[in-house]
Amino acid sequence: MARVSLLVSDFVLAFMWVWAGALVKLFVYDFLGIGHRPEGEALKIALTVLYMFFFAGLEKLTGGGSYNPLTALASSIMAKLDGYLFTAFGRIPAQVVGAILGVRLIRETFPELGHGPRLNVEIHHGALAEGLATFLIVMVSVTLKKKDPKSFFMKTWISSISKMALHILSSDLTGGIMNPASAFAWAYARGDHITLDHLFVYWLAPLQATLLGVWVVKLSTKPEKSKKQGAEEHKPKSD
Repeated sequence: MARVSLLVSDFVLAFMWVWAGALVKLFVYDFLGIGHRPEGEALKIALTVLYMFFFAGLEKLTGGGSYNPLTALASSIMAKLDGYLFTAFGRIPAQVVGAILGVRLIRETFPELGHGPRLNVEIHHGALAEGLATFLIVMVSVTLKKKDPKSFFMKTWISSISKMALHILSSDLTGGIMNPASAFAWAYARGDHITLDHLFVYWLAPLQATLLGVWVVKLSTKPEKSKKQGAEEHKPKSD
């Protein structure tokens, strides 16, 4: 029952995530009409960070629900095999379907919102940009989770600012999406979801970067038990 609840949470959060981005864009660009001005960009960043906090709260409330396959994958790598298989064949498809339905409804309701992120450079440059951005954000997220899992505000603040910075840096190249479910949903709506460019840049590169990021964090951080054991070993023995 817990796993069914997690699948439903993933589906709903992925649906809501694509809508959150679309509504911010609609508000700043169409309603206020300041999208291409500095104050418009600043407002867009502030609203995006705000809804990142909202989604982080929802993830906590749902017991681990997620809108991003990379987040679910990073968590499952550190779990047992059945957890990894459940993520690969259950959670990620649920997130993809949720995002697809969300984008479909967006395009039907607000057709002026455009066609989502596109690859604007050569495939290898795009894969490098999306992979590097994913690698960095996965390292930040996993490190924060391991170091101080209870500090919700600080963990979410650092993670949100990191995501925004990497999104801005890579947005002109790939859209800076770092979310295969959302990227697939927009590509599916355009009809180019099975092209080599899309699969290589928005799936293969981020998935490999996630695996590498988790592996690097595992190697560079000592488990708490090992640290305690090491400290006890170096304690002077009393007579």
